[in-house]
Amino acid sequence: MEDCIFCKIARGEIGKLVYEDEAVAAFDDLNPQAPVHVLIVPKKHIARLCDVATDEDACLVGDIMRVANKIAADRGIADEGYRVVVNCNEGAGQSVWHVHFHLLGGRKLGWPPG
Repeated sequence: MEDCIFCKIARGEIGKLVYEDEAVAAFDDLNPQAPVHVLIVPKKHIARLCDVATDEDACLVGDIMRVANKIAADRGIADEGYRVVVNCNEGAGQSVWHVHFHLLGGRKLGWPPG
């Protein structure tokens, strides 16, 4: 989508990527909720997690988890622990309509999260 902010970031038009491959892009959150707070997005525009409908999209979600693991290791939080969060729809806190995964770590994360 031309006007989607996360599509623009994933295309490298704005912002700074911390990771990029053919299908996935990642960048630091502008409003971090933890010392490490990276957003990981598919380059393909998918509005919500519940819109993942094809086998290709399901594989993309697996790719995103692989990228989360890599970034966690690169940022030094893999051993102490980290959280990957995805919000689906407004009631869960989604505010940007491009599916995105939050990688959080670098501090003690409480439970329940909400």
